[in-house]
Amino acid sequence: MQSGWSRENVPPNWAEPVCGEWFGSARPLQYPLLFERPVSWFVSGGRGAGKTRLGAEWVNGLVHGFSPFTEPRRKYGHIALVGETLGDVREVMVEGVSGILAISRRGRPCLQTGRRRLVWDNGAVAQFFSSEDPESLRGPQFDAAWCDEAAKWKNAEACFDMLQFGLRLGERPRQLVTSTPKPTPLIKRLMADPDFVKTRMRTADNAANLARGFLKAVRSRYGGTRLGRQELDGELIEDREDALWSRDMIEEVQTARPAELRRIVVAVDPPASSLKTSDACGIVAAGLDRDGTAIVLADATIRAARPQEWANAAVGLFHRLEADCLVVEINQGGDMVGAVIATVDPEVPVKPVRARRGKWLRAEPVAALYEQRKVRHAARFPELEDEMCDFGPNGLSNGRSPDRVDALVWAITELLPKSAARPRIRDFG
Repeated sequence: MQSGWSRENVPPNWAEPVCGEWFGSARPLQYPLLFERPVSWFVSGGRGAGKTRLGAEWVNGLVHGFSPFTEPRRKYGHIALVGETLGDVREVMVEGVSGILAISRRGRPCLQTGRRRLVWDNGAVAQFFSSEDPESLRGPQFDAAWCDEAAKWKNAEACFDMLQFGLRLGERPRQLVTSTPKPTPLIKRLMADPDFVKTRMRTADNAANLARGFLKAVRSRYGGTRLGRQELDGELIEDREDALWSRDMIEEVQTARPAELRRIVVAVDPPASSLKTSDACGIVAAGLDRDGTAIVLADATIRAARPQEWANAAVGLFHRLEADCLVVEINQGGDMVGAVIATVDPEVPVKPVRARRGKWLRAEPVAALYEQRKVRHAARFPELEDEMCDFGPNGLSNGRSPDRVDALVWAITELLPKSAARPRIRDFG
């Protein structure tokens, strides 16, 4: 889809109202589904990603009948604006810099403060509601609703449920939810709801409309962190209750890379097959500092269709870090694993290791080392961290193999063999 609008790329009966409106400069993600016209739309986004502007323009388009998410020329006249508080509705959704009043280029609505609503000349009305008072949504009825920052609503599920009962006017009532995502019950519910179209926008996507230097500053401070991924990239970041690692634990073990390391190893967890659908090859490097702390240095995990590809990646990382050896699990490939690595570089020392216990039992003592601050991370490794915080007794929640965690466990076990030798629970297998 093209990012801009003109008389040549919009339906003929929309040309007059659309040209010259916001659609001429909107980013594709802000209106990505021209002909699907979703009835329920959830937009998660980073701070400053353009969510409020999108919501305000969405309401403006519904009222005037030229939104590309509705049937051409169809106008919506009974709209609910729902925020955390009534103050948020007025100060952000209505009167904010990107609010409805600011973006209304023609047919600007009248704000009736006492009645907590906006009124347009064509008779359309948008009423204000707060998540603090779900009961206020009993009685009114609507043909559209914009819910903003639902992740911080106070009575989120009760408020949202009351709204659903009120969306009963017209042939196709519509709703838009915009929010920076947090793992609240309502947000997780919307993310799992197949009836909602989901769109994720990053703060960086809207760099042209942000203060100079803002993005560089926040990226430098929060890039790759849990907070940054949530607040800048619009990702839903959550912990699994029975996981061995937590986000808070990982945040606490961040450190700078030491100037000197006594040892460096690269651990490899090869996939069981060479198919395109095979598991990834876990490749993680770690070093040992002067104080005996293991420092995770790199995650070079690769999804490779051929053994030669992951062998090249592992040997390449070995040389870049000037490592001591490659620690390679041989449960699946046996002698073949070492032979493949030898075709890339026969001089690389390979230490084969064989798993004799389950993944959970091997990983548990390594997680204990994190709790004791005997393992630290010299950089942010988002994909590895996601896997660590999703690794429970039955593996990953998506059913895939924890390849990055396996490689991490082998690396730390090689560097701290005595500490990582025994699980904290007895292995009856």
